[in-house]
Amino acid sequence: MTNNIVVLGAGVSGLTTAYLLSQDPANKITVLAKHMPGDYDIEYASPWAGADYMPMGKEGSAHQAWEQATWPALKELAEKHPEAGLHFRDSWIYNRTKDQKSLAGQFFSELVQPNPWYKDVVPDFKSVPADQLSPSIHNAQSFTSVCINVAVYLPWLVGQCVKNGAVFKRAVLKHIADAALAHHTGQKADVVVNCTGLSSKSLGGVLDDKLYPARGQIVVVRNDPGPMVSVSGTDDGDDEVLYIMTRAAGGGTILGGSYQKHNWDSLPDPNLANRIMKRAIAFSPQLVGKGQGIEGLDIIRHSVGLRPLRDGGPRIEKDKVNGVSVVHNYGHGGFGYQASYGCAESTVSLVKEVLENKSRAKL
Repeated sequence: MTNNIVVLGAGVSGLTTAYLLSQDPANKITVLAKHMPGDYDIEYASPWAGADYMPMGKEGSAHQAWEQATWPALKELAEKHPEAGLHFRDSWIYNRTKDQKSLAGQFFSELVQPNPWYKDVVPDFKSVPADQLSPSIHNAQSFTSVCINVAVYLPWLVGQCVKNGAVFKRAVLKHIADAALAHHTGQKADVVVNCTGLSSKSLGGVLDDKLYPARGQIVVVRNDPGPMVSVSGTDDGDDEVLYIMTRAAGGGTILGGSYQKHNWDSLPDPNLANRIMKRAIAFSPQLVGKGQGIEGLDIIRHSVGLRPLRDGGPRIEKDKVNGVSVVHNYGHGGFGYQASYGCAESTVSLVKEVLENKSRAKL
């Protein structure tokens, strides 16, 4: 029996879901999106991401389960499919006690726990002895993580979907129910999978007012400092953060950043950019030559992306809109990549439930 499925959205959530669905030959997948890999638009969050694996889900939560389920997939890609644009990197996490009540500190709160759940998930986890920490650092740990060159990885996902028979189409829809009529076979889709991220705030039939952006600004440079670094906060502002990561396959080094809730501004702030660069160099002097400041950075570009945050967390659930069966998978905030396979697996399970119910109804 053939299942006609439309996946709406071609960010990491949509592409990962389409990839898993396309592995079943019975599923005929159409990926429908306004923006595709290769596009750079403020509406399209995935191309702006770092991206890495830095677990943020609270222990015992669905968020934790999604991130835990995603690590094996990312690890396998880094080990066996280097063409996907992932590589392993040593990662160091630093927690400052004074950051715990700041916006940045809350963002990083689970990541910087002294005894985090993910210690049993990632390789080479080690806590840094207290006598090796500076007075300003409460605790620190290191482990092996991955960093993703999203400019390589997103097209790789497209290629895997196409290899499995998926068809990609550009479209701009005003209402989610219209997606069911856009399947490449010309037949009505059995189910629409909604992976439109922040656009679900304005998409007819969804109009999710729980969604809002958390603006992230970064500087991409050619300098390579070595290990990835994340710090729980900065002294420059409640919603400013410090992280450094070097992407695989020549993707440059990301210097971040910010976590500015409800800020829709798509243009880089030059003052923020200066603060980002200065604190990156102060924390990792090996970024530049001895005695050099910002002038020692070889800048590729300044970038801004809008993380799709949602009150209550991601929406992964079944829905019915104007008679169309819909499964939602959106609202992943700043952890779309590191929870991508776990969220996609949950979504695929819901799609299977919808298809099984349709099959029983026809009998």
